[in-house]
Amino acid sequence: MAQTATNEKQRQLAQESEQKRVTTVLNEIKQQLTAATDKLDLAQQETHRIELNYGDNTKVNITETDDRMETNAAVQQQKNLVASSIESEKILTRQVQVLKDLADSPYFGRIDIDEDGQKDTLYIGTATLQNQAEDFLIYDWRAPISSIYYNGTLGPVTYDTPVGQQKVILEKKRQFFITNGEIKNMFDTNETVGDEILQTVLGQQNDEHMRNIVATIQKEQNDIIRNTTSELLVVQGVAGSGKTSAILQRIAYLLYHARNQLDADQIILFSPNRLFSNYISQVLPSLGEKNMRQVTLAEFLTQRFSGLKVESLFERFEKDQHSFPEMAKQLHRYKESAAFMTQIRNYVRQTDDHVLAFSSIYFEGKPFFNKTEIQKIYSALPKAMLPRDKFLNTKNTLIKRLKKRIAKDALSDEIQEAVSLLNEYQYQTLTAQKQFDSGDAEFNFVARALVRQRYQVIYDAIYNDYFMDTYEEYCHFLAQCPPDFASDAIWTTMIEQVRNDIEAHKIHLEDAVPLLYLRDLLTGSGQNHSMQYLFVDEMQDYSAAQLIYVKHAFPNAKLTLLGDSAQDIFTAEYHPSDFIHEITEIFPKRKIALFTLLKSYRSTKPITDFAKEMLLTADKIEAFAREGHKPDYYLCPDQMQALTQVTRLTNDLLQKYPTVAILTKTTQAANQLYTALKVDHPVTLISDQDRGIPKGILILPIYLAKGLEFDAVVGYDISQKTYHADGDRDILYTLASRAMHELKLVGIQAPSPILMNLKSNLYHYHEVTPISES
Repeated sequence: MAQTATNEKQRQLAQESEQKRVTTVLNEIKQQLTAATDKLDLAQQETHRIELNYGDNTKVNITETDDRMETNAAVQQQKNLVASSIESEKILTRQVQVLKDLADSPYFGRIDIDEDGQKDTLYIGTATLQNQAEDFLIYDWRAPISSIYYNGTLGPVTYDTPVGQQKVILEKKRQFFITNGEIKNMFDTNETVGDEILQTVLGQQNDEHMRNIVATIQKEQNDIIRNTTSELLVVQGVAGSGKTSAILQRIAYLLYHARNQLDADQIILFSPNRLFSNYISQVLPSLGEKNMRQVTLAEFLTQRFSGLKVESLFERFEKDQHSFPEMAKQLHRYKESAAFMTQIRNYVRQTDDHVLAFSSIYFEGKPFFNKTEIQKIYSALPKAMLPRDKFLNTKNTLIKRLKKRIAKDALSDEIQEAVSLLNEYQYQTLTAQKQFDSGDAEFNFVARALVRQRYQVIYDAIYNDYFMDTYEEYCHFLAQCPPDFASDAIWTTMIEQVRNDIEAHKIHLEDAVPLLYLRDLLTGSGQNHSMQYLFVDEMQDYSAAQLIYVKHAFPNAKLTLLGDSAQDIFTAEYHPSDFIHEITEIFPKRKIALFTLLKSYRSTKPITDFAKEMLLTADKIEAFAREGHKPDYYLCPDQMQALTQVTRLTNDLLQKYPTVAILTKTTQAANQLYTALKVDHPVTLISDQDRGIPKGILILPIYLAKGLEFDAVVGYDISQKTYHADGDRDILYTLASRAMHELKLVGIQAPSPILMNLKSNLYHYHEVTPISES
């Protein structure tokens, strides 16, 4: 008893000492924040002054050659001044934001180390802080030595440095939970992050945006974050294991690690939907970093087509829920396979065996370049040339012929007269910042400029490869590769359907990627060589063909794939695979690092234990020991009673949480529920066009909730007719694993057999009494 009192007294004294340090550091932050804010105000004033002077300093007579040269120099000087001032403003803005973030919680960890007899104490936070004497008050969590906090246990440890591994002795690891500058909790541990901190953080209510997890990074997550050597990094993580959070911290780490070689614009993340993109949008800014580029697969594909509407995963899922015959499943598998993409590569190598599908380029209703002329240019090139090189040569030849036509037409009487009729403003616009040896040279330049403007539509057609009929070429390819399982009649009908869809300006998802791949290989277009890192979230939703194309589009980028095969909502019905085994086949020459995260932190233990039992691999998922209520299942006799039950549940849950998500299987079900549900609280129907998550009651299909989490979830119509197939296990698992604190399920008439096969002690079963007729 006396020993316990002594230990508590020592702990109090230690916390008082640590609080004094927190106060000292906060005073330093306050001083630096005041100074940085003052500098930012001055920088903004300077930028405004330079911009106001920009116009006055560049108003120079442009009629004489010397004056033009003087103007060019003045313009360039002003541009440099503006750019420099704006850059200074950006740096100061970033400094101010970092200091503001530190002012609330300056750090979360402390390590005491002994390096060759020299003892040191380091405090770990979201950013580096030094005082005027250049002493480190806080070390950035991404600094090499900070890895000791995440990976090291007490005793001898090593950490990587730019000059190799360094050995030290870790003598103490202390963790803090600090809010508003006050230590709320503090304890010493030998673990990465102790359960006490995790219980505190994970027990909080959910926010509109995902938080950064730098204070609670686990060792297995830290290994993912700090990996800089693998060409292909694959993260297979169960729902709520922190795989997305770890990837976002990884991006922040990469930006820190390669500050001078890597910019956020050279990193692209493929998100599952726009809601998710908005949900994670504050993580990197909270760490003082600019957001990477984000795009959904549908957005990416749509941008690459001109005038075609690409079917989205969501649209295809909704369509397949109504009718998905076995032949359609086989066709999906065939077109979305790696083998199908290989057939496209083989087809491109053999394009000399047929006439490519070129198109005439029209101008004012008449052929300007006839497709026969284009075909002759292409066919005259050496057969040994790669198709993309032949196409580029053809393109360049067309541009040369266009230039000759421009030079010829510039001498026509019509154009000569048009030049003489230009007013002074029009003339100066065409010749601004240009220098000419003579008046005739200037006149001829203006004449050619007028013709170029007239023929701009021709140049655009050549530049954008419109003289190649990619759609007809794709149909020709399809005709060459019928599968063994489909009859000639079925395959021919399918090809005609592709043609009809294109005529209607739309294309099915399974055709979009092969068509783009064919176009890119034939034309040498469609690749972005500047991207250094490519991240794909929810990789289980991507077919092999889609992954091959995405990587093709960014050939120089190191690839990170993350996902959970158990959340395979879109393809489980026709592609039952964990998908991981295919990665080696898809990327055979890549150095692959595979990380598996099996511990779920999002939900309470009862919710995780309930959700994982729906899977055949339930024994591999480990629940974090956070207690809570068991899920409840309410079986209602009819839809009317189900709506009443949903109303009761949401009203009760809204007393505890600001947001309650009602998840349905499809958009159609969400729309019907939204129309029928009558509650006294705000209700928002979420679609795939939404970018934000408001407070109140949300109704959305489960596939839009992927990657998201909610304090409380109500699953609607968890019934025999809705969730009965094997593929529905993944959907129901995904639905259940969205809940952080409470999960309620409502069924109608007959319960889902998936639930009935679970252990009865995992959830509470309630049969709702029918409303009596009176």
